[in-house]
Amino acid sequence: MSTLTTEPAGTNAVKPIDERCLQCFLRTYNRLFDKFEVKQKTRDRFFGFFDIAWKQNAHLPAPQIQQLLNAEFGRLVGQGDPFFTEKKENNAIALELYKIIKPQVQLSSDSFLMALRLAIAGNVMDYGAHSSFDINETIDKALKTSFAIDHSVELKSRISTAKNILYLGDNAGEIVFDKLFIETMMHNHVTFAVRGKPILNDVTLEDAETVCMSLVADVVSNGSGNPSTVLSSCSVDFYEEFRKADLIISKGQGNLEGLIDLNDNRIFFLLMAKCDVIAERLGVEKGSFNVFNPQKMQ
Repeated sequence: MSTLTTEPAGTNAVKPIDERCLQCFLRTYNRLFDKFEVKQKTRDRFFGFFDIAWKQNAHLPAPQIQQLLNAEFGRLVGQGDPFFTEKKENNAIALELYKIIKPQVQLSSDSFLMALRLAIAGNVMDYGAHSSFDINETIDKALKTSFAIDHSVELKSRISTAKNILYLGDNAGEIVFDKLFIETMMHNHVTFAVRGKPILNDVTLEDAETVCMSLVADVVSNGSGNPSTVLSSCSVDFYEEFRKADLIISKGQGNLEGLIDLNDNRIFFLLMAKCDVIAERLGVEKGSFNVFNPQKMQ
């Protein structure tokens, strides 16, 4: 039985950063320094900033510290969108898979469940958590493996009764599988939210345009450069979208970290548990696929 640790409802509290998250950050930026062949002097300046930034902000959740680091990396290296190439490649790969997979979903005996599994499989396309990944292998696993936490029946029921759905996107490439899931929902009022500016390989307005997300949902920016949905850093317009939604579908670990302690019954989290920190928080195995409403786990 999975157990979930949350703060009291309505506190908007978030857990402080875990030491393992810092090690993950270090691996990410070391890869980027190697990718752009950054000189050692610049690396040293960044890691000096890194040491100060996390110590002064240790009370903040990982995504907010990541935002600080991303901004400093961009300033020092002159790369405000360091995963631009990877995002384009992942969108292209996913769009090719979409052509193959969509007919299979349409012919499936349970199109909703298959599209849901594919949407969660797409969550593997995350350069913040992985240096590499195999989307085909992950899709195969997602279609055969049981969910570690499975509130999919409840999600389907809530979709059928919701007037307005807010779908919180996570990564480029993954967005194509989100589009397929939204198509399969056949709901007339879905709003798809993206990041306000580039960070890691998170989805932006440009990615939404590339995959033609506007054909199946209204597309909005959350107004934030945070690799998450932290309401205090989002725009007023986005907050209004969040407030009025009857159902909120949150993709990925980053969004989970920003929203999990709201304990909001409107939210269903869809994600692959890609690291030990999140797996332990949810009480599941690393690499597992999950769809859950936090209030149902208490």
